[in-house]
Amino acid sequence: MSETRKPRTQRQKYGEELRLRRAAAGLTQEELGDQVVCSPTLISHFEAGRRLPKPDDAQRIDRALGTDGFFARWLEDLESKYDVHFAAAAALEQQATLIQQFALSLVPGMLQTPDYARAVFAAYRPNHTAEELDDEVVIRTERARILDGPLKPVIWTLLDEAVLRRRVGGPQVMAEQLHKIADMAEAGRLRLHVLPYGVGAHALMHSLLTLMSFEDSAPVAYVEGFLVGQLLDDPALVNACQASYALALSDALSKQESLALVRVAAEEHEHGQQ
Repeated sequence: MSETRKPRTQRQKYGEELRLRRAAAGLTQEELGDQVVCSPTLISHFEAGRRLPKPDDAQRIDRALGTDGFFARWLEDLESKYDVHFAAAAALEQQATLIQQFALSLVPGMLQTPDYARAVFAAYRPNHTAEELDDEVVIRTERARILDGPLKPVIWTLLDEAVLRRRVGGPQVMAEQLHKIADMAEAGRLRLHVLPYGVGAHALMHSLLTLMSFEDSAPVAYVEGFLVGQLLDDPALVNACQASYALALSDALSKQESLALVRVAAEEHEHGQQ
């Protein structure tokens, strides 16, 4: 009995078609990248279904392959439920074997409780309905499914102490959120470290950073600010991000000390202490 082939996502089908059309045109990934004005690594991500080209990239692909707008039109049907700046990173999360995340002021999205996520969305959307918030919370909490799937990635979570102290959603919401993170760390579902205030300046104090590694492709980095984000696949930039993560991690508390600090912070929130 033959092995059942797993269904492919639309992104994977898009990438497979791109690979076939490129091969039929007699082009290597590097040659196509030269015409699209991007790296061969990025072409590799397109063909693996890990990333989608931007509309102008898709148009250049069509010109290079003589596909008469085929890839540009198909791209329009692959809209993401995530914000444009995060859509590619969200797709890559599903494929990563290792995710190393650093948070400067907020709990990373995939670790947020529904109540914490709701408070985050409500804070920067002054005109919102309960239904809109519900939709956003569902989208965000669904990301956590990769932590329980059969191919779940290894997760490293590095938090600035500010994440523990800022009371998002009120004391009980914060206590529940921090206990959840601590529970996950104790259960071995993530590796947890905290950068305490006492460290002062550290290598990652400028922004959120997520590093992702894959079984059969080059690693990437994702950095994010307010309503903007950038996925980095240039090897030099990714190496620089990895080095900064390692530097910051070297300044962090041990996993035992980090877990204890998170528990203490949760109890302080529970008892209404600042």
